[in-house]
Amino acid sequence: MSYPGYAGGYGGAPPGAPGYAGFPGQQQDPLFGYFSGVAGQDGQISAEELQTCLTQAQFSGGYKPFNLETCRLMINMLDRDMSCTMGFNEFKELWSVLNGWKQHFMSIDRDHSGTVDPQEMQQAMASMGYRLSPQAMNCVVKRYSTHGKITFDDYVACCVRLRSLTDLFRRRDQAGQGVASFQYDDFIQCTMSS
Repeated sequence: MSYPGYAGGYGGAPPGAPGYAGFPGQQQDPLFGYFSGVAGQDGQISAEELQTCLTQAQFSGGYKPFNLETCRLMINMLDRDMSCTMGFNEFKELWSVLNGWKQHFMSIDRDHSGTVDPQEMQQAMASMGYRLSPQAMNCVVKRYSTHGKITFDDYVACCVRLRSLTDLFRRRDQAGQGVASFQYDDFIQCTMSS
């Protein structure tokens, strides 16, 4: 079944993929330097540490650093062990996804202003496979724009939220018909964790 609005294929390392050199003679993953520079002794990074890491890596280029809420959303998107932190393999996957979103954002930010307008955002969502109604798209734009413009940070927050909610919906749509049932508590957990 093709899920309306589900883009799929976000790339990134598969869960459990080797993260960095563990054997003599193997080359260390270059991302490990960014990760280990901010990870605590537990080998995990928090939302605050992720924000620092992405800022130090100048990931967003000429755009301002990610806000803390966006970093929390990014961690929650890949937090398979529900630790509210990110290990190296999750970080590698996030890095890959972020690079894809950054390239996509830059391609739709035609005037290089660091923002996209509602029409560009609609085109962006459609090109990622999200088939949203005009009403749903209007909600997205109202939620993520300031004065009709969507920054890279808000674009990423929107992409994370759409991906997370779509994944949660897919897991509950067992018949693959585009319909899911939620208990109230389950609904609250899904929407608050995405």
